[in-house]
Amino acid sequence: MTRLKKLFDAKSSKVLNVYCTAGYPTLDSTLPIIAALDKNGADLVEIGMPYSDPLADGPVIQESGAKAIENGMSIEVLLDQLKSLRTTSNIPVVLMGYMNPVLQYGFDKFCMAAAAVGVDGLILPDMPAYEFETKYGAILKKHQLDFIFLVTPETPTERIQYLDSLSSGFLYAVSASATTGAALNFDAVDAYLQKLKELQLNNPILVGFGVKDAASFELATRYTTGAIIGSAYIKALEKSTDVSATTAQFLSSIIGKS
Repeated sequence: MTRLKKLFDAKSSKVLNVYCTAGYPTLDSTLPIIAALDKNGADLVEIGMPYSDPLADGPVIQESGAKAIENGMSIEVLLDQLKSLRTTSNIPVVLMGYMNPVLQYGFDKFCMAAAAVGVDGLILPDMPAYEFETKYGAILKKHQLDFIFLVTPETPTERIQYLDSLSSGFLYAVSASATTGAALNFDAVDAYLQKLKELQLNNPILVGFGVKDAASFELATRYTTGAIIGSAYIKALEKSTDVSATTAQFLSSIIGKS
């Protein structure tokens, strides 16, 4: 049983997935941040692989990615850093990024290396469903990596069900047609999240984009399994001199743990 499957079997509500940018705020921040998130109550960690043209990311995450690249972060560096991941933590970890740098690295080579260091799944928002079905899905399956597709409020019901059938691990429900970090009126997305619940999809649903504090986390998880927090956490790290203390304080503000 995969780490993601174990997580969702054990916890069916208020699952907290926290996004961090690899190599931010410093090149060697990634593993200490994962350890701090694990220790302080996060259920899942989503690591952003910085890229020069991040289509789905808002300004906060774009800036963190630019800083990480400036710090020297790359796919090669990240995979090397993650070699010691499973000696210290068993928290599920997914990598989020874009097709271009992964294809440049070599898709099969990348999946093999990611699986070898204990990565559990991938989120590549610009992965075409057709290419997943005809080419890349088999490679992911070979390396026992989950793949998470994204849906939005504008995605037709049949398309949602189709992407759910291709996904494993969970389904990423973008809360609005915006980039990460955008302010949200959750009243406007309430019906969308309720609709997703009523569809009785195969995968757990995690909501992302605009979840930033305890109140929005509560609203986002009303009809779903959990939520993803990214930009708000990146902002908290921006001026941090102690990522462990900052992480403990941030998560306490979301889920009340210290």
